[in-house]
Amino acid sequence: MGEVRAGGEAAAQLSEAAQSELLELCEKQFAQLEKLQNEIILCEPDICASPQEQSVNRLLATDAELKQWLSVQPSLLAANSEILLEAGKDEMLKLCSDLEMVVSCCEAKRDKLRETKELEQKWLEEKKQVLLAANDHIERLRVEKEKYSEQNVFLDTKAKIKKMTVYQEKLMESLGDILEKHAPLPQDESSVSRKKKNIPQEINEDLISLSEILEVLMNKVINTPHDPYITLDHTFWPPYVEMLLRYGIAVRHKENNFKIRLETFF
Repeated sequence: MGEVRAGGEAAAQLSEAAQSELLELCEKQFAQLEKLQNEIILCEPDICASPQEQSVNRLLATDAELKQWLSVQPSLLAANSEILLEAGKDEMLKLCSDLEMVVSCCEAKRDKLRETKELEQKWLEEKKQVLLAANDHIERLRVEKEKYSEQNVFLDTKAKIKKMTVYQEKLMESLGDILEKHAPLPQDESSVSRKKKNIPQEINEDLISLSEILEVLMNKVINTPHDPYITLDHTFWPPYVEMLLRYGIAVRHKENNFKIRLETFF
């Protein structure tokens, strides 16, 4: 492209006849342009016209100009072939420059699209991997579902319930042993001991153990959760009840002091 431009600049030296003809054409065009400019000034609309009228006049003038251009027959710039050759070279150089800019823009856009394509392909591969993993997981779950039938699930659940029941019984037995050891029922003592400790002479034999009190409270909560309170009677030893209330294991009814329930621990 540089060589073409250099050749064009070297060939731009027109002959004297061509130069004089070109100058004459320029003077004619300049004179015509000046004449048209004067006519435009003379035909300029009144400044006081409203903006709407100016817009209408401008539209009419543009429409008339368009019709005139459509009716004009194309003609050569000059009859001299040397002038036409130089003008063609100049237009070709301008066209080449514009095409170079277009090519540069297209290359930049192509590089951007290529980068976007690579990112999209990478994202697509990641999604394919996720889809494969999900399909593998679904297939594994399907195989497990076929392997474990409804009967197997029922038996497995039944075995777990039995295991939990046995574990609960062991816990209750352990709790009973601990309470029997550290919180036994009151026993009959000698009269001397009763006098020293200042306790009543008679002890109710119908008293239930602390383990049984806890069991009653838990069964009440499980069987009737809407009414978890139990009514205290002569079988509940007051010290046991007081201990449960003091340590936050049981809660007394707000309106009836002879009713208690198990504290909510969850």
